[in-house]
Amino acid sequence: MSIRNLEGALDPASVAVIGASQRRGAVGEVVLRNIVAAGFRGAVYPVNPKYDEVQGLRCYRRVADLPEAPDLAVIMTPPATVPQLVSQLGERGCRIAVVITAGIGGELRQQLLDAARPHLLRLIGPNTIGLLAPHLGLNASFTHIAPAPGRLGLISQSGAIVSSIIDWAYAEGIGFSHVLSLGDMGDVDVGDCLNILAADSKTAAILMYLESVPEPRKFMSAARAAARIKPVIAVKPGRHEAAARAALTHTGSLAGADTVIDAALRRAGIIRVDDLEDLFNAAEITARFRPMSSGRVAVVTNGGGAGVLAVDRLLDEGATLATLADATLQRLDAELPPTWSRANPVDIIGDAPPGRYRAALEAVAADPGVDAVLVMNCPTALASPVEAAAAVAGLVDKGTIGGKPVLACWLGKHAADPARAVLQQAGVASFDTPVQVAEAVALLTRWSVLQRNLERVPATRGEIAVDTETARAVIAAAAAEGRRLLTEDEAKAVIAAYGIPVPETVLAVDEDAVAAAAERLLRGNPAVVVKLRSATITHKSDVGGVVLGIRDAAGARAAAAAIRERVNALPGGTVDGFTVQPMIRRSLAEELIAGVATDPSFGPTVLFGAGGTGVEVIKDTATGLAPLDEVLAGELIERTRISRLLAGYRDRPAADRAAIVRALLGLSQLVVDFPAVVAVDVNPLLADADGVIALDARVELDLARLDEPAPNRSLAIRPYPSGWEKTVVDRSGARFTLRPIRPADVALYPAYLGRVDPEDMRLRFLMPMKVIPPDLMVRLTQLDYDRDIAFVALEASGELAGIVRYASGPERDAAEFGVLVRSDLKGHGLGRALMQHLIDYGRAEGIGRLDGFVLAENARMLALCRELGFDVAVDPADPQRLRVTLPLADAGHAPP
Repeated sequence: MSIRNLEGALDPASVAVIGASQRRGAVGEVVLRNIVAAGFRGAVYPVNPKYDEVQGLRCYRRVADLPEAPDLAVIMTPPATVPQLVSQLGERGCRIAVVITAGIGGELRQQLLDAARPHLLRLIGPNTIGLLAPHLGLNASFTHIAPAPGRLGLISQSGAIVSSIIDWAYAEGIGFSHVLSLGDMGDVDVGDCLNILAADSKTAAILMYLESVPEPRKFMSAARAAARIKPVIAVKPGRHEAAARAALTHTGSLAGADTVIDAALRRAGIIRVDDLEDLFNAAEITARFRPMSSGRVAVVTNGGGAGVLAVDRLLDEGATLATLADATLQRLDAELPPTWSRANPVDIIGDAPPGRYRAALEAVAADPGVDAVLVMNCPTALASPVEAAAAVAGLVDKGTIGGKPVLACWLGKHAADPARAVLQQAGVASFDTPVQVAEAVALLTRWSVLQRNLERVPATRGEIAVDTETARAVIAAAAAEGRRLLTEDEAKAVIAAYGIPVPETVLAVDEDAVAAAAERLLRGNPAVVVKLRSATITHKSDVGGVVLGIRDAAGARAAAAAIRERVNALPGGTVDGFTVQPMIRRSLAEELIAGVATDPSFGPTVLFGAGGTGVEVIKDTATGLAPLDEVLAGELIERTRISRLLAGYRDRPAADRAAIVRALLGLSQLVVDFPAVVAVDVNPLLADADGVIALDARVELDLARLDEPAPNRSLAIRPYPSGWEKTVVDRSGARFTLRPIRPADVALYPAYLGRVDPEDMRLRFLMPMKVIPPDLMVRLTQLDYDRDIAFVALEASGELAGIVRYASGPERDAAEFGVLVRSDLKGHGLGRALMQHLIDYGRAEGIGRLDGFVLAENARMLALCRELGFDVAVDPADPQRLRVTLPLADAGHAPP
């Protein structure tokens, strides 16, 4: 639904230029001149009441005077005139307009959107540099250079960046399929553009310059679908922007805007790079090679020092130096001089002729423990860099040897440039420095992780046992008192209900109760801890509210008295009592932090890293979007430096990784189940070989969200709706599992479609369709489970038997549906079961109505629609097509 009427942006046959001008230097003059100069092959219609002719073209005074409805309109008139012009374009039949005009905000912006809406006219902009489709010769912009045609699609929210990128790419000989400058994104946004470029056959990779991400859930759905089809690479500035709001928890202060953006891009499968040069380097690497699951690199070099330098950079970037097999070493022994390095890097000595390069490359590329080969050359007077390059070029096929990437690094300038030209001519990936090579290897391995994570669809009900009712009771009791912050004991009760172990905690109202509690706990423990209990103070250690290592009741009483005295001296400090708990001594444990923060755009995030009182100084943390599953939680752990300590070293055994993962899954499930929980700190979370235990915890609530149902609608990625799985039996007695579709189900499509008759395909898609393109199959299986849903019917064997789906608009007032049952299973009631399941889901989700189009000859489908209560009417636009509509009343909420 989000790409409706956007086809004209990619392949227009005609363009209306509203505000075309003869005045030299005016935007209307520059844009029209660019369109004409770029050689656009379609019709161009200038519109301006001042002229009869502009730049040699007939000029029309009004939109209504145009000889046809233009596929695309470009508007460059004063702000106040734009809404009326958009309305006129809509009435004329235009479906997409690029609004270059700036200064359209506030009420005028709303007028613009209101003018477009009745006609379903889509708007790019306002305040954009324009739109470019170089393969059509279309440069409807005021860029200073017309880019060459190519295979890269560019999406940018900044017109200045578009102009800069085009300038840089032109000098480098890089071309584009489409350039979409979005400006203020009044209507068309990044998610829309990702959807259309993902489906565009002319675009091999998508580049993005992002400044903000409106409609995060829509963005995530579109990005995840696009990234499964082709590389999506983004520059997002603002890595070091200070947090925009004060946080009550460590997690809140550490999970700043950029860390959340980074987590979102990772989860969306987008490759993030730091600058514009990296953007194109990444595009080149992903165009040449596939993702690498591991980065074991073999280095072949004629200079030992250069090899060592390359190894340093490779290890810095997380690559691995391949260990060569004995058979490989023996083969190299037979081919290389006795003085060769006999190890990786393979130093073939400075006088290496072309044949030596060939022999070494063939040997290491054949090693099963090698994933990629780096071949290097240092210029010497003993051998020709160009001849060495020619030897490498002769071995490489499409950038690889035996399917393994070959990365070349010819050092120097004068002697190296001609050699690099030989390599590039042969399609060998060539880099100027070892740093660039290391970054390329790291990118390929990172891309592999991103691709794997795209398959992850954490369920509404996670992988751990939880006690929802206990947590609900604690939260409700605090909310009844109007408290946003749970006390420590309340917070621990909540996280314990979600599987995170906590020490026994005794509440004490005064010093006498503290002494009594300490006396009891000391019978089984060598020491206790006394802590402040306060609804107004979150960081107890900062005010001296924690006393450790107390060994007798008198000491506990004194500690409580001292805490009270310190807090009473603070302005606004309150003492609600104390907590007493055993002193946990686990000398081999690491102090961790695990927590939850809520981002204004992307919703709940989960944070993990090194904990303790210095957490904000150390800043060794990683952030991921909720919900998590075991794989995603594990990846979160691996992104921290402390993960190396948790793996064990010297006399320290490895920490119980499964226990840490369960703690992260518990926090993730907590915010899925309770939208009112907006922040959690578990710090420190001690972890060792015996498991984990939370010594302190904080939980912050949003009291306005107490009555919101689960799953949490703030999640940028909605959980897999596992509550919507069921078993049905058709009239033949066959049993089928109905469940929401998963990304991995794309593998089921080919066999399924092979058993659907062409006539059934025509009736389903309202046109002849022999096959579904692979990229479309990906998009059909990568859904956000919010505005889009699909249910599959699976046979006991796991084979796909049928699919039903709907796609709704952002207002959720209507959704368009479709259903297709395998041809050999028709007539047994499976289609009815799928449709009823979809109807039930739509009602639970609050969708206003289901709409569909059915060919008049499709009697079986029309009968089913009438049986299910659909209204049937002839489509005014096509008498051979009927529109079927079912209002969905009694809207509620989806089961968990």
